Amino acid sequence: MYRVKLTEFEGPLDLLLFFIKRDELDIHDIPISKITKEFLEYLHLMTTLDLEVAGDFILMAATLMQIKVKMLLPQVEGAEEEEDPRAELVRRLIEYKRFKEMSLHMEKMDDEQRKVYYRRFFHADPREHLIDEDEDTLKDITLFNFIAAFKSALDHMPRKVVHEVNMLNVSVDEQMSFTLDFLRVHGHTTLLKLVSHMTEKIRIIVTVIALLEMAKNKVVSLQTVEGVNDIVIRPHNSQMVPA
Repeated sequence: MYRVKLTEFEGPLDLLLFFIKRDELDIHDIPISKITKEFLEYLHLMTTLDLEVAGDFILMAATLMQIKVKMLLPQVEGAEEEEDPRAELVRRLIEYKRFKEMSLHMEKMDDEQRKVYYRRFFHADPREHLIDEDEDTLKDITLFNFIAAFKSALDHMPRKVVHEVNMLNVSVDEQMSFTLDFLRVHGHTTLLKLVSHMTEKIRIIVTVIALLEMAKNKVVSLQTVEGVNDIVIRPHNSQMVPA
């Protein structure tokens, strides 16, 4: 199987914060059963995409299930009231959220500094010709936005009344070519539109893996759609846009 390495993506605490932000949950009163169920579901989807799941995710899954079990245990009458089983996790989340917000603020300041126009004191200022080769092809997108869109694509897949067992050979390279051909015709698209005609789960999975690889190689750029579990796909090379 084609394995995708995504070292730049987030960890388990980011996934929990993703759920909290998306569902507008109170970070101090996490619905542990709901969060645990969704965390395990996303973990399964990550495995389905053959992403290299770090041990931290497995450890967090075990931690969530342990907290869930503790919360289900009856309180012993007369016993000293114990700390909320979620307390340590909440502390970690708040600390990590604060650290992440500070990091994002520093990144924003750095981006603003890059936009500053430098007065040209010399005839040839080398900064004038600098090209940003590290332009982000994953615009405001996270691994978890991507998985949410992948889940949405599977949910929208047409259901076959009769199940037929057919040998289906589909490769990442084929789906890369298919995606590029689609973009040459349409200019840009969304994940749901790209896979709308696909009736085989494996073809959707391989297409999503192909998109991740293309974004890593700066062939396409991916961007989230506000309020929708979908992703906008654009060619990174403007020459591919149809006239």
